[in-house]
Amino acid sequence: MSDLVIETTDLGKEFRTRKGGLRVAVRGLNLAVPRGGVHGFLGPNGSGKTTTIRMLLGLARATEGSMRLFGEPVPSMLPSVIDRVGAVVESPKFSPNFTGRQNLSLLARSIGVPRARVDAAVETVSLTGRDGDRYKSYSLGMKQRLAIAATLLKDPELLILDEPTNGLDPAGIREIRDTIRDLGEAGVTVLLSSHILAEVQQVCSSATIIGNGRMLASGRVDDLLGGGTSYRLAVADPAAARRVLEEASFVVAPPAAGDDGQHLVVESDDPAALTRTLAAAELWLTELTAVRPDLETVFLELTAADTLGSDRRAVGA
Repeated sequence: MSDLVIETTDLGKEFRTRKGGLRVAVRGLNLAVPRGGVHGFLGPNGSGKTTTIRMLLGLARATEGSMRLFGEPVPSMLPSVIDRVGAVVESPKFSPNFTGRQNLSLLARSIGVPRARVDAAVETVSLTGRDGDRYKSYSLGMKQRLAIAATLLKDPELLILDEPTNGLDPAGIREIRDTIRDLGEAGVTVLLSSHILAEVQQVCSSATIIGNGRMLASGRVDDLLGGGTSYRLAVADPAAARRVLEEASFVVAPPAAGDDGQHLVVESDDPAALTRTLAAAELWLTELTAVRPDLETVFLELTAADTLGSDRRAVGA
């Protein structure tokens, strides 16, 4: 059994424009999604995320390269694996005057799954107690959870979600985040396409970042963030503290724009050593806070560099 649930090799997609030219949506994409957990699929708008997902689901034809789901080549073998895949790519169509449960029951009968799957899906997405309300009364977050519940009726091994938190308020985002985390912990492989990076970082174990249709980085989230740790500290005499720390071979970041001048940011994996060094010089800490990298910073650095590279390529073209 393959350890990869999704695998693409040199995947490419071109569209012909109205003026007869070609627009490259995806190029040379090598995507590898491991079995189990939540995998983030990140990129700016127009970077090729939705196009890639549509190709995986047989909704768009690849121009070049190959794709595999559960080790099977697609689209040729898609009928043999599609029952193992659930996806929310576009807004699903539910009857507004039916209750959430009625909508799910109708869908369950149409695809031949037992009623017990409706109960399980409702519970999984935390709609118990609201499943008897009419769909038209649901908040946007509840509608998204019902859409996820619909995909869970066939008990998929892989769940593909394309921007599931678009347009949601903070409460709705939290609801979807908790649902996705629970699914990943239950053993479902989730491919999560999103631009809300703080949310992705909270639920994803691995991630792929793309830009201009190309992969910019991929791997475990902890590895993408890097292992370095810094500390933000405050002392009564920051200038003296900087001098003492630099003499002790600590790396102290230069003052940032808009800094209040009362804090220093120091690279270190040993906060105790920081404390001892300053205390030996009779400089006493009033604040010591860990500063860890976040996915948004990594994302912005990668996509900014990619945009700059694209501009340079365009100038030289």
